[in-house]
Formats: sequence, structure tokens, C-alpha cells
Amino acid sequence: MKRTQLTHFVVPAIAFVMAGPALAQKTPWGDPDLQGKWSNATLTPLQRPAELGDKQFFTEEEAKVYVRQRVAATSGDENIEADRSAGNVGSYNDAWMDRGNDVVPTRRTSLIVEPANGRVPPFTAAAQSEYERNIAHAAEHPADTPEDRYLTERCIGFGGGHAPMLPEPYNNNYYIVQTPEYVTIMAELNHEVRIIPIDGRPHLPANVRQWTGDSRGRFEGDTLVVETTNQIPHRHYYGVQMLNSVMSDQFRVVERFTRTGPDQIRYRATVTDPVFTAPWTVEIFMHPQRGELVEFACHEGNYGMSGILSAVREEERRAKESGR
Repeated sequence: MKRTQLTHFVVPAIAFVMAGPALAQKTPWGDPDLQGKWSNATLTPLQRPAELGDKQFFTEEEAKVYVRQRVAATSGDENIEADRSAGNVGSYNDAWMDRGNDVVPTRRTSLIVEPANGRVPPFTAAAQSEYERNIAHAAEHPADTPEDRYLTERCIGFGGGHAPMLPEPYNNNYYIVQTPEYVTIMAELNHEVRIIPIDGRPHLPANVRQWTGDSRGRFEGDTLVVETTNQIPHRHYYGVQMLNSVMSDQFRVVERFTRTGPDQIRYRATVTDPVFTAPWTVEIFMHPQRGELVEFACHEGNYGMSGILSAVREEERRAKESGR
């Protein structure tokens, strides 16, 4: 992965005022000011670990213990040694990772706040069958074509740049810019940009689909409400948090950004899709990113993909020769 410092990016042609999160919390035109560089990195998992049962919150001491355990369990350096011993290619070491160093301020045991069990709701029976077919197909055909691989491997999309904005293992940073007509959110991960009109215009026609969907925003009091529709349905849409899933063309996300202090944005997003038996909501807190954002230059889709496909072809050739 090549990373070079970001120097500029384009927003709709209108003058805007950049304001750090510690400055005034209203824009010159009176909207709540969400601008600046933010991070949503956290050690809190998306779903509540099964062993925690109905426990919604950690005590302060329990949170400290969990953080120590989580840091050790996700250590890239430790995983590299284990991969080396097992003969695996392995992944990045800790120098590349940025999962944060604490749980969310509320000390919730999961990012999912609804339903109360902290888990993604079950699929409907039809969606569960589709999910099982997807898993079976992936096992039998892991890399027939590039389309069989994850969107992340193909450099098409990561969870951080889509709605809902779910934390990833690294690059959980965002650059927010506002004008009277738009809010623009750039995710550092894969440098995806959502330009969100807030002037009341309707969504794009249903047959116009985009990987990041079609976002439309409005302010309700001090909260920016963003509705996103028109995503391209894909089983790998959610990034690494939910690598295998099911998604319909009715997938819809409503996000709420609320500036709760000079150094905090509370982010809530509700996912509604008929593949699930109920909607589900996450709550994440964004805090100022002190360093500079850099360009994330993903290359796997251009270079790594040929290696992935050719390696699987070689495995198939050897299996055929051995009569398997």
C-alpha cells in the first residue's frame, strides 16, 4: 500500500470556511459546524461478544481489562509471528494498524445499540438461504473471476467510506467540509468521498446505483440527518466488519451526526433492509484527528488480483493432476 500526503480535494464550487473542532460550533451561515479532521477508531466491537450475554455496559475497571485483552488479541506483530510459523503469507504489522486505544466513551460492549442484544438481527428465512448459497459458492469458487473476491481486495470499497461508517483496522479518519448547500465527507480509507446535498433535492432514480449510494442530508436542530439509498447490492458491501452478508436493493441507511462538544461528534446510523428481521442501529463517537490525512493508494485490484487468480488456477491444476 502506497500512502502519500493529501494536499487537496474538490468540493462543489463555492467558497467555504474550514474550522477546527475546537473552534466555534456554528458555521458563518448558521448550521451546526461538523468540519475538521475526525477519527472513529475504537476497540469496541461491532457486535457484542457472545460470552457477554445481556451485558450492555462495561464498568470502568472491566473496560480497562477488555482494552488490554483486545490490544493483545489484535496485535499485528503477534499475528505475523503466528503466520510465519504456520507458513502463511500474513498481513500488516502494528505499525500499519489503527484500531484506537480505548472503547467508546459510553463503555458500551458493542457498537450496535439496537437491538438491545448488541447483535445484527437474524436474516429472514429467504435471506438466510441466500447467505448459505453465497458461502457455499465462495468455498467452491473462491476466485473464478475478480467478482468472486471482496470489494476491499478489488479496491472498490471499504466500510469506512460507505454508510454506515463502520471502523476498520486502520485509516479510520475523515475530513468533513461544509457549505450552505453541501456536506462533504472524505474517508481516508480508499479516499472515498460522499458529497451530500442538503438543499432538499430528491434522491436519484432507483435505477441509478452507486457503490457508496445516493446520500441526501438535512439539519434537524443540531443534528445532520443523512439518508442513503441506491447502493449496489453486494454480499461484501460492509468492509471487514461483515465480510459475508446479504444485501437487497432496498438497503437504506439513516445517519445522524451530532456535535456533542468541541472534541466529539456522536454518530448514529440505522440500517433498514428487508433481508434482516429488524432494523439495527450503531452508535460511534468521532474525535479530532491530530495528524494529517494521507492519500490511501490501494493497489491490490491492479496488482494483487492477478496473483490471487493465478494462485487459485495453480491450486486447481495440482488438484486435477493428483486426481482430487
